[in-house]
Amino acid sequence: MSLRNKLIFIAIGIYFGIVISKSEAISWFRIQEMFRFQSFHMYGLLMSGVVTAALSLKVIRWFDIKTIDGQPIEVAPKETKPWKAYLLGGTCFGIGWAFTGACPGPLYTLIGTGLTIMAVPLLFAFVGAWTYGYLKPKLPH
Repeated sequence: MSLRNKLIFIAIGIYFGIVISKSEAISWFRIQEMFRFQSFHMYGLLMSGVVTAALSLKVIRWFDIKTIDGQPIEVAPKETKPWKAYLLGGTCFGIGWAFTGACPGPLYTLIGTGLTIMAVPLLFAFVGAWTYGYLKPKLPH
């Protein structure tokens, strides 16, 4: 990957961090409101992301958009898995999110805003991802 492309991706990441910061998506209080069903704010943000992703996929398919390398973008059909896998994975993710008050994506933004204590949840997010990758061949999928 060229230096130009790396700089573009870094700029997009910084922009994303600013957007989620300004939308209060990194606010511990907003996240707690969501888990207590006291506010629609976070649900609205999450649903706008779902709608944006769906529209983006439609545009990619309509205009046959290619990757930076000129390869076609292919989205594999989602495999149906037992609902227990989704329930267990979603529960683990949700508990971690509720305890830390942060989804893994905004952890970088929280650290960037000066909340360096969020390096601890980020470390454990990496440990969790590594553990899953290590155990994946042994897990029932």
